[in-house]
This record gives sequence, structure tokens and C-alpha cells, in this order.
Amino acid sequence: MTLLEIAGLSKAYRGIHAVRNTSFRVEQGTITGLIGPNGSGKTTTIDCITGFQQADAGRIRLEDRDISDLPPQRIARAGLLRTFQTVRIYDDFDLMQNLLAVTAPFADVTGWDMVLRRRRFREAHRQAARRAQEAIDLVGLTRLIDAPAAILSYGQKKLLALAATMMTNPKLVILDEPVAGVDPTRVNDIAELLRRINRSGTTFLIVEHNVEFITNLCDHVLVLDQGRLLAEGAPKAIRTDVRVLDAYLGRERQAERDPAGLQ
Repeated sequence: MTLLEIAGLSKAYRGIHAVRNTSFRVEQGTITGLIGPNGSGKTTTIDCITGFQQADAGRIRLEDRDISDLPPQRIARAGLLRTFQTVRIYDDFDLMQNLLAVTAPFADVTGWDMVLRRRRFREAHRQAARRAQEAIDLVGLTRLIDAPAAILSYGQKKLLALAATMMTNPKLVILDEPVAGVDPTRVNDIAELLRRINRSGTTFLIVEHNVEFITNLCDHVLVLDQGRLLAEGAPKAIRTDVRVLDAYLGRERQAERDPAGLQ
């Protein structure tokens, strides 16, 4: 079943087209990769999908709901969450506090419930704390749960950001460069973690420059070039697609490079 459908998405900045009439789908239960050369429109695409930028044209549907004109917080409430290439966490908070802070906007409690610490607030807090513990355990940061986030490595901060997205049982998570800047020895660990989360029912759309990571992990790969959908298909087909090789390497270098070395 199609979980996310993008139809005719376009976005321009002062006449420069970052995304041009792009359409694609993300099927429920999959791990889908979104790749493309620098400037291909990947970030603009996911910014429009998640409401951080307003598209000039096109429709965005999550399941049977049109989310094209919704702000980010309402899109998140609908079940579509994202991480950012630049990690956004609270360095002065410990790991548990970071995740509880993420959950607060979703809790079905009033300001007075919080101030007076009514039963509704106490129950919501208890449930959120349980989910936070589970999310921290899932990403392997249990031993650091009471530590300030400032002491985490860059890779660990990305894991904490991933844990934050899992707090509200999302339908779809968009990951922006999840292994950029991460120690290469941990890349396979992150891939296996994403597979485990996916098997539990979460669908992923992953934007990455690391093509090897994407083609080894994903069920389906989308390729953008100059704001348009250039190609899509199974990872093996994408790695040998002449159009993709041209986009990444340039036609004059194509014959000199092994398709398996596509980066």
C-alpha cells in the first residue's frame, strides 16, 4: 500500500527551480532511499514534504490524507516525522529529558494539568517515560541515559535524534543524512538498527550521499537530478543505470569508473 504519494512537486527560488514537477511514492513497510548529486533538490524535496517549506505546486498525501498545506507540527501529528542533517538536540538535557521534551507537544494534557500535576498529566508523563526508556534502549544508549547530551559523540547524537522520532510511533520517518559524519565503523550498526526498526513496522525514506549505504540497505531507490526524478528502482538496477552514472560522474568519466564504486 502507498503510504506517501508526491505528485507534481515544484519549488523555485527567485526563478531557480530546485524541484521540477517531481512525483514518486513510498510504499508502506519499505526502506526507500533518495539520492542525487549535490544540488539535485533532495533537501528541498523533504523540506516541502515535511512542511518546513511551502511548495509552489504539487500535492503531498500521507495515506488517504492531503498534507500539502499543513505546518510541520500538524504533519508530525499525522505520523510523518523527520531528522535533520544538523542534529537538533538539547545539549544541557540528559537523554531522557531530551525525549520527554519531544513528546510534550503530543501529550493530550492542558497547561493546567501540567501546573497542578493532575492525574492526566501524571499518566501521560509515565507513559512517555516508558517510551523514552524503550527508545533509548533500542538505539543502544542505555548506559548514557542520565548523561547530558553534550557529552555524546556526533554519531550518538544522531542516534538520539532517531530515538526522538520513535517516541510517537510514527508511520513514516524521513532521515536526512543519517550516517554523514559518523565513524565508518558504526555505519553498518546504524543500517542494522534501521532494519530492526523497519521490521517492527516503521517505514523510512532516507536521504543520503553515501550511495553504498543506501544501495545495501534500501528496498527501493529514487534518484533526483536537477530537481527532477531521474530514475527509480531496485538498488542493483540503480547502481548500473547509465543515467545515474552520468549524473554522478559525468559521461566523460563513466567508462573509467566501476559502477560498484558509485559515490
